[in-house]
Amino acid sequence: MTDNSNKYGCLFGIGVGPGDPELITLKALKALRKAPVICVPQAANRSDSYALSIVSEYVNPTQEILRVPFPTDDADGAAQAWHEASELVVQKLRDGHDVAFLTEGDPTLFSTFSYVLAGVEELCPDAPVEIIPGVSSVMAAAASSGAPLVTHGQKLAILPATYGLEELSETTSNFDTVVLMKVSPVIVKALAELEGLGLTENSTYVRRVSTEHEKVIRDVTAIKEEDMDYFSLLIVKGNSSEYPKAES
Repeated sequence: MTDNSNKYGCLFGIGVGPGDPELITLKALKALRKAPVICVPQAANRSDSYALSIVSEYVNPTQEILRVPFPTDDADGAAQAWHEASELVVQKLRDGHDVAFLTEGDPTLFSTFSYVLAGVEELCPDAPVEIIPGVSSVMAAAASSGAPLVTHGQKLAILPATYGLEELSETTSNFDTVVLMKVSPVIVKALAELEGLGLTENSTYVRRVSTEHEKVIRDVTAIKEEDMDYFSLLIVKGNSSEYPKAES
């Protein structure tokens, strides 16, 4: 928690979960409500923040909302954008204000928080930091699919779909379960790869997990264009997996 003897505010990296407001942890909720400044990442092509929308019912009107634009990882000028975002956060910390940085899922798993954390540690190394874990979409999707990700002695790989498809054959050979994150932009290629490996029947597609728009598709050959969503993933079981999939 915040050290009152420190002249800086504390940066809280808060995972707000995959979409259901009830999946935020008690610790995260407590930190969120106490912070005078709430920082939210916002994509350049969006007018709102998904992370903020998840916890909007818990936010007090007196809390300042600091919106920082975030590009995709490979966008031109991404490093500069992350640096500028870190500078905005550091300014608040130097003024003595705690900052709650919100991120969907967990702050340590493919999260924009990692870029801000690196920037803050560089620009203001004495500022205290606390990372509060959240329920990731991976775990929530496994729960919705009705089957465990892995059991004792099995191995799990989590990959960004855009980088993981080229090595999918090798990965599924070496891991019992492979999760492909944010798969919709490459879904056609992903399905072709899975079909070639004989793994379509071992795969489950989940979009917008834990929200009213959640959809679990166990027959991935039936995925339609309207099923595509940025917040989507594929759970792929290797042929060595011994436990059965849940019934449709």
